[in-house]
Amino acid sequence: MSQEKNQALLQSFNLNGLELPNRVVMAPMTRSRADNEGNVPTAELQGEYYKQRASAGLIISEGSQVSKEAVGYVNTPGIHTPEQVEGWKKVTEMVHEANGRIFIQLWHVGRMSHPDFHEGEKPLAPSPINPNAQSYTYEGFKDTVTPKEMTIEDIKRTVQDFKKAAKNAMDAGFDGVEIHSSNGYLFHQFFNGTSNQRNDEYGGSIQNRAKILFEVLDEVKQVMPEQKIGLRLNPSLDGVFGMTMDEETIPTFDYIVSKLNDYDLAYLHLSEPFTDVSDIPYAVTEIAKHYRPRYQGNLIINTNFDQEKGNRVIENGDADLVAYGKPYISNPDLVERFAQGVELSDWDEDTFYVPGKKGYLDYEKKTNS
Repeated sequence: MSQEKNQALLQSFNLNGLELPNRVVMAPMTRSRADNEGNVPTAELQGEYYKQRASAGLIISEGSQVSKEAVGYVNTPGIHTPEQVEGWKKVTEMVHEANGRIFIQLWHVGRMSHPDFHEGEKPLAPSPINPNAQSYTYEGFKDTVTPKEMTIEDIKRTVQDFKKAAKNAMDAGFDGVEIHSSNGYLFHQFFNGTSNQRNDEYGGSIQNRAKILFEVLDEVKQVMPEQKIGLRLNPSLDGVFGMTMDEETIPTFDYIVSKLNDYDLAYLHLSEPFTDVSDIPYAVTEIAKHYRPRYQGNLIINTNFDQEKGNRVIENGDADLVAYGKPYISNPDLVERFAQGVELSDWDEDTFYVPGKKGYLDYEKKTNS
């Protein structure tokens, strides 16, 4: 492994006014550790976890639900109650004391939820189409159900939920927010024709299917600087999280990314395909290469990057920063390991989503940080 201090990943970067000491981003990862009444993040768990990883150029927190309606997984922290805001405030203070920078990911899972989270009521979605996936409930994995089609009132309320959550995030001391419009969750469900079969102003045309995202952006930027807003997309997701691509999928994302150039966002966070999509004629197999020429702002890329691939994608000019997920679970000093050529520790998948400190706070640093 390279120990050169001038490797691309270790170069500083100005993220629309936020100075990052390196280009290694901690990706948002669900960890299900807010196992308390109210799903409140705590200094003892989330605070310590993110503080341990504060040498990242930027931390993007786990997805945090913007309302009770947005929940879809057990023990995930929210950002919609005063108690949750106070909990997150302790977390951001700990990260900042360790000279770190942290955005919160704002989340609504839509149809990927389950009635168990909503007192027996069906989860909300663009259309009443079952994703035929599974939701991780308090009783284990359960099959998803046919969701409730959102009314116009439901959509308007959800837009306001994101606005309130963004204001809460600023009150909690975050450096910015990332709107989770990816991975088969609510916004992604609106984008794709296979999950959105509405015939009103939020369905049909590409522009209509993307409408809710831009309504959210326009509302969120009223309560925080546009330069502190990030956005995550996964254009070639297929066969997982209930998503199925069709001929209009990539043109939809091309439209969205092009329109994002009208905003002065902190960044656009893209995922390379989660699965092999080379047999799908209308899929894009190299996301960074496809969207780098189309997006004029800062670009983060993720999915299965190691140190070598991360350096290369930046050197080639296809991305500005690289987000690492699982390696950050077991290597809290990932940046220092990249700098010092220290071998990475393996993660334990059995402890990804269980309560407590095991597999969360007990991974050791092995570098001089």
